[in-house]
Amino acid sequence: MTATPAEVKACCANAYAGSAARWLLGERFHPGGARLTSRLADALCVGPSGLVVDVASGPGTSTLQVARETGSEVIGVDLSPASVDSARRAATRSGLADRARFVLGDAESLPLDDAIADGAICECALCTFPDKRAAAAEVARVLKPGARFALSDMVAEPERLPAELRTLEAWVSCFADARPLEEVAGLLADVGLEPELLERHDGALAGMLDRVEARLRAVRLLGAGAPAALVQNVDRGLALAAAARESVSDGALGYGVVVARRA
Repeated sequence: MTATPAEVKACCANAYAGSAARWLLGERFHPGGARLTSRLADALCVGPSGLVVDVASGPGTSTLQVARETGSEVIGVDLSPASVDSARRAATRSGLADRARFVLGDAESLPLDDAIADGAICECALCTFPDKRAAAAEVARVLKPGARFALSDMVAEPERLPAELRTLEAWVSCFADARPLEEVAGLLADVGLEPELLERHDGALAGMLDRVEARLRAVRLLGAGAPAALVQNVDRGLALAAAARESVSDGALGYGVVVARRA
């Protein structure tokens, strides 16, 4: 894969703000859906008086869920202006605009003050950040001492991934730069976020791949109703999904959770 960090960020932001991603993945852009988001929210131990940051918040679905379930204020940060605008509209429709707000920003340079947050989450996004250490350090910077960071992310043994999962397209799909779960935990520890819990949720990834493959097959058979970009790339999408499924089956690819506490 040959692309600059800026190009990778732009590709990821544009892809997940587009209609194809929404059509293919629904409102949840990560394995485990609402149940796993609740798991992360519970792990933060944040109540109604708290402030939570959702890093790479996308359409804002998880931001709104965390606001509802914890009663806290939640700030969603995303690199895509389109995603931020869409999330703000969703907050207004749901009656949560007073507790869920969205700002434009880069995960590697969060537009937030030091030590303001009582918790932070990030779902299936760290794997797409070119500078993962910078992003982790930014989370540590905005958290108060003792606050927790709950992360769910694609995990992988990179040297075992097939060539199909090492392209820019695969990076945008969260596969190409995924790291082993223990490496992710070590990265957080290096910036002052001490891991308290590590979990594997590979079944959640397998379930998402099932749904993606089913939708892609429907596109190939029917075509109508799907975004043009998806129709044009359905065969490549199926090939990517098949490679991912094989990698999950042989243990080279999976999905994990890390909960870490700010020192």
